[in-house]
Amino acid sequence: MSRVLPLALVQDPPAADLDDFAEAVHASVASLPQTRLIAYPELHLCGTDGTPEERDAQLTAMAEPLDGPRGRRLAELAGDLGVWLLPGTVVERGQGGAIHNTALAYSPEGRLVASYRKMFPWRPYEPYQPGDRFVVFDVPDVGRLGFAICYDAWFPEAARHLAWLGAEVIVNPVKTTTCDRAQELVLARANAIVNQVFVLSVNAAGPEGVGESVIVDPEGRVRAAVGHAGAVVLTDAIDLDDVTRVRRYGTAGLNRMWSQFLPGDAPIDLPLYEGRLHPDRWRPRTPR
Repeated sequence: MSRVLPLALVQDPPAADLDDFAEAVHASVASLPQTRLIAYPELHLCGTDGTPEERDAQLTAMAEPLDGPRGRRLAELAGDLGVWLLPGTVVERGQGGAIHNTALAYSPEGRLVASYRKMFPWRPYEPYQPGDRFVVFDVPDVGRLGFAICYDAWFPEAARHLAWLGAEVIVNPVKTTTCDRAQELVLARANAIVNQVFVLSVNAAGPEGVGESVIVDPEGRVRAAVGHAGAVVLTDAIDLDDVTRVRRYGTAGLNRMWSQFLPGDAPIDLPLYEGRLHPDRWRPRTPR
């Protein structure tokens, strides 16, 4: 039986406030009744303006703990709609007043099931403290998803670890305002190819972002894409059994990277990480 996930990536400018966001999500779900998962760009609920110093001050001011009023409202919204709600990222206030750029996933039952703090903030331009762990979560009867926020995609270790943790889909919320979106699109395909996963990269629309959201399959083929910066909803119904197929038979029927090692192969030293690649630990974990 196939494991189909009907989804919608909403390429929009940041929402004006939570009321505006809730109204927009209701409208999107009403117009796409088969959708099981709806995802938004990075910092979608945390728009800023002004100088870099003014923007940093605004981000700090809007930071909340995940169980604060904003989090409770988002959980209620997901439960009311009965969908997987990925509202992009928010500014989270952590211990000691640290702020984090945090991606969230709420279940159709209205529970926060996953939160991921951006591991690789875009330095020196972003004020966030980095996260310390990779995060995956399970969608029952479908499969396992993981988060990689914007600049995380430039570090192959992020996508590799998510795939190793069992992620079959990497959700990549983005707020790219610069000319390097062209490179990010290459990275979305590359990360999909070398890990044999789906990549969902949803960017903010203009004038906040440059758009060009994309859905990439486990062989690196672009299934759906937006070629402009305008507001649009990108829809698809991906089958996570494609991941199983590609890993079993190989990319283009050839390359099976997750089956590279043979019994008795020696570990490979990884001096950069002061560690080793162990053949007996190489294969991805199996989702529950």
